[in-house]
Amino acid sequence: MTHGPDRRVVAVVVTFNRLALLQRLVARLGEVSEVDEVLVIDNASTDGTGSWLAATPTTGETPLLHRVLPRNMGGAGGFHDGLSWAIDRDADLVWLMDDDGLPQPHCLGTLLAHDYDFWGPLVLDEDDPSRLVFPIRLPGSASVVRSLDQARSKARDGVLSDIVIPFNGVLVTAELVDLIGLPREEFFIWGDDVEYLWRAREAGARVATITDALVMHPSVGELGTEMLFGRTTYNHSPSDLKHYCMARNNLVNLRDYRGPLHALAFVVKTVWFYTFTRPSLARLRLSASAMRAGLAEEYDGHERYLR
Repeated sequence: MTHGPDRRVVAVVVTFNRLALLQRLVARLGEVSEVDEVLVIDNASTDGTGSWLAATPTTGETPLLHRVLPRNMGGAGGFHDGLSWAIDRDADLVWLMDDDGLPQPHCLGTLLAHDYDFWGPLVLDEDDPSRLVFPIRLPGSASVVRSLDQARSKARDGVLSDIVIPFNGVLVTAELVDLIGLPREEFFIWGDDVEYLWRAREAGARVATITDALVMHPSVGELGTEMLFGRTTYNHSPSDLKHYCMARNNLVNLRDYRGPLHALAFVVKTVWFYTFTRPSLARLRLSASAMRAGLAEEYDGHERYLR
């Protein structure tokens, strides 16, 4: 897949009950000259987001359109809807992001200087910009990159090939969407981004992280908690909703894309973590419930944890 220079870029933002962060992001997008249109998917927010969007037809000189979903569909449902909407509006490239990220002023321009099918920036902790919010495991390696300096030292000509942190300021081409379809909306949150990346790779997409393109993001706390004396990490979250979706969706992804042995290893890792690293009988039970649901292809169990 190759692409010409005159491409229509549509930014898609998914939001839920974070009006102040959304306003900050929309203001920034209005400063980015390469953006032709901004589409906001509101996951049925209750904090005044819908009213503010209805009264805001532009951001700077850039048209701002929005949709309010009938209920909270999570990031997965929001990106499913938003990506489809952008393609329907003749986007050549779709710039996907959550409401809590903040692209640096030259982020998009830096990305557009490269030609890939699915590519994005480094995502930095806004309280400590030397640190990556989402650690990057380099393809074909056990190495995990955790800092800006590490990422740039591992890059070749400013590019980390075959890896990207999806839906945090990533660009995806219309051609790739036509080829692989839309994100799995039933995942709600967690794992929908990884599944989309793995699907893109299987389709032969050119994937990359551009280390000079930067997005700032609030800290996510204990993501990547060390276990087994620092030999590996586990995506522990204090949120029952996040953990349920993580356990369910990760197991499904590993089963579908890596095979039963990898899926079994994830089960063992979860049992070990909540037995020895962070002992919690409640979390073991929650994990088992989520994993059973995933194997049974049941995707409504997370709704009991919604507030």
